[in-house]
Amino acid sequence: MSNALELQLVPTAGSLEAYTQWANRVPMLSAEEERALALRFRRENHLPSARQLVLSHLRFVVKVARGYLGYGLPLADLIQEGTIGLMKAVKRFDPGIGVRLVSFAVHWIKAEIHEYIIRNWRIVKIATTKAQRKLFFNLRNVRRRLGWMRRDEVRDVANELGVSVREVREMEARMNARDFSFDASEEDEDGDAVPPAQYLEDLRFEPQSRLAEDEIDRVRIDTLNTALQSLDTRSRDIITRRWLATDEGKATLHELAAEHGVSAERVRQIEKNALDKMRLLIGGAGLLPAAV
Repeated sequence: MSNALELQLVPTAGSLEAYTQWANRVPMLSAEEERALALRFRRENHLPSARQLVLSHLRFVVKVARGYLGYGLPLADLIQEGTIGLMKAVKRFDPGIGVRLVSFAVHWIKAEIHEYIIRNWRIVKIATTKAQRKLFFNLRNVRRRLGWMRRDEVRDVANELGVSVREVREMEARMNARDFSFDASEEDEDGDAVPPAQYLEDLRFEPQSRLAEDEIDRVRIDTLNTALQSLDTRSRDIITRRWLATDEGKATLHELAAEHGVSAERVRQIEKNALDKMRLLIGGAGLLPAAV
């Protein structure tokens, strides 16, 4: 292996510019050198080989990360997340597939950067599903080309990305939304802005609401007990053990059939009839399942 590939430790201090310059000075690998290192890492778990593969591709991570500066996040953080993606790619890279590591790693680098942007671009997540994340990044690229979006442009974007007009409008609204601090900031102390903390009420522990909730619960329990008492002993036992017991204590149809000396189908019929009777007594209380 060439002496040019002997690498110094990554600088732990200094400016981002110094780090970028250092990454650009790390020698690039030939196809033969890359393959040899990757094979040794896969076969022997030789960590210095993996380290050399990572360091020789850091310049590529920096290049990819610079493409995401428009999201207003620190370039150093983008590079850090991209480097995590590069390390994941090295761990999974198989030189036998016939492609260079840089082609394989780009997916992993971008995936980590995308996830970081989604987590940090807004306090409230702007995209939670895979489809929404794809729409988010694609829509930013399209909007950069189109500028302000008219109705026909929204339709064109929807057609281009293969989504509905409504989804494009919803994502556009999320992207244009602003985050507001719940508490007052130092900048707001002398201004006219009133933070939400001063006018939004937390009614969870308000005495009147708690009393009303307690009374509703009491009425529901009394109604359920009254309905249960209207059943015969066997039906009451089946309903109680099938529906009111804890998950660990719930009885199966076969267990109840053995205890009451009937078939499992008969237990199911008794259960259904008992629930129907209770449902008539309870009415719209919403305490029973819709069907068995």
